[in-house]
Amino acid sequence: MPAEDTGSRGADDAAWQPVARGQTFEMVVAAIEEQILSGTLRVGDPLPPERELAALLQVSRPAVREALRVLAAQGVVRSAVGRGRGAGTFVASMPSEALTHFLRLHIALSNFAVADIVDARVTLESSSVALAARHPDPERMAGARAAITAMDQAGEDRTAFNDADTAFHTAIAEAGGNTLVTAMTVAIRNAQRPAILAAFHALTDWGTVRDHLMREHRGILAAIDAGDADGAALLAAEHIRNSYARLPALHGAVAADVEPVRTPDPSSPSR
Repeated sequence: MPAEDTGSRGADDAAWQPVARGQTFEMVVAAIEEQILSGTLRVGDPLPPERELAALLQVSRPAVREALRVLAAQGVVRSAVGRGRGAGTFVASMPSEALTHFLRLHIALSNFAVADIVDARVTLESSSVALAARHPDPERMAGARAAITAMDQAGEDRTAFNDADTAFHTAIAEAGGNTLVTAMTVAIRNAQRPAILAAFHALTDWGTVRDHLMREHRGILAAIDAGDADGAALLAAEHIRNSYARLPALHGAVAADVEPVRTPDPSSPSR
């Protein structure tokens, strides 16, 4: 195995030659991940000391050090220097903020079709509003009400409206009580925040679209307050699909994939 340079990397060709170095630290990451996925390592468990781990995996200490840096950045492990029981590297419980951060970046970089994003949001947010409606709690819904007030006050300020719109969807996801659904919902909505704002600015009928959005938000909130889980889920699906259909600048070439929908009439036997 070639010696590993732990110094700073330059941009010249020579810096890219030792490919084995990158493969080695990735192998260390994979080995630790395998122990976690198999249940051998759990939250709070210590990893072997750096020197011992390098010997066990038959890799260099710099490779182990780099792997631990990567895992620490991902929130998978935490390290503490010093002596005693609290020192060393331990498996950490990734906070929801870290998960949301990584999901948001991957969603922003993956260039998913808008139709796929819409379907994902419908699935997630319909679930959230239904959960919130089954266990209505005024305190948990306070954030959604505050967001509606902020949207009302935004007026022509599309940036402020977009921020409050994001806060509304985030608050309802949190009110649903499913932390994984909340993390995914927040990641998707925040990844799309700049694109949605640009689409808002491209509108020539902003007032009309804003009024539609506000009416739909209030309808969702009213259904949750009434404990109507099925109605809230239908309204959320309608709102998300219609919102994208009203924003042609957001989906461009795939506009035909995002058709407006209408919530079935409550008096309809098919509901």
